Amino acid sequence: MSDWRSSRRKRAEVGAIAGLGYPLINALGRTLRWRVEGREHLDAVAASGRQPVMAFWHDRILPGTLYFRRRGIIVITSENFDGEWIARIIERFGYGTARGSTSRGGLKALLQLKRDMDGGKPAAFTVDGPRGPARVAQPGALWLAKATGNPVVPFHAEASRHWMLRSWDQTQIPKPFSTVALAIGEPLTVAADADDTQMEEARLQLERRLQALETRALEMLRR
Repeated sequence: MSDWRSSRRKRAEVGAIAGLGYPLINALGRTLRWRVEGREHLDAVAASGRQPVMAFWHDRILPGTLYFRRRGIIVITSENFDGEWIARIIERFGYGTARGSTSRGGLKALLQLKRDMDGGKPAAFTVDGPRGPARVAQPGALWLAKATGNPVVPFHAEASRHWMLRSWDQTQIPKPFSTVALAIGEPLTVAADADDTQMEEARLQLERRLQALETRALEMLRR
């Protein structure tokens, strides 16, 4: 059990952050305008009877949360203080959670994700999270794709007007009434018998696709 749970003050802080965070984020989301390309890739995955493993950079977590809400997507959230209030907020947006992180409980969370996907649920990964390095893909999403037979579907979002946090990943927060361009890429399949070399090539390919989607999203805003 995480240390924060033994503190009444910390438990109250979690409830307060989640209680304020959801209505503020929800209100922001209602003001945004969307330009979306690549929805046909998600349609193709659904038509094949599979579920997507959505993959994106940690710094675009807010627009990703807003656009893909109410789809039953399962995401990993940490078991620490920050992970708890984040989980409470995203669950109100219709997401499920598998608790763990790359530093603690990661295998448990990945196995939970596999069970959820085997049960017909989509999943999502911030592929360079939770601590970075920024814009370097970690193998979790690819491992899940290999283990389940479901494809990785990358996407990138860019807001026309935004704030940039002074965090390790420089998280982008869209400003109210801004336009958000969302570019969804082609599915990336990982073979069930992929070896270490093939997994590394898939990881690099995922990074390249995310970089290309960032370029495309910026072009969509300039139109």
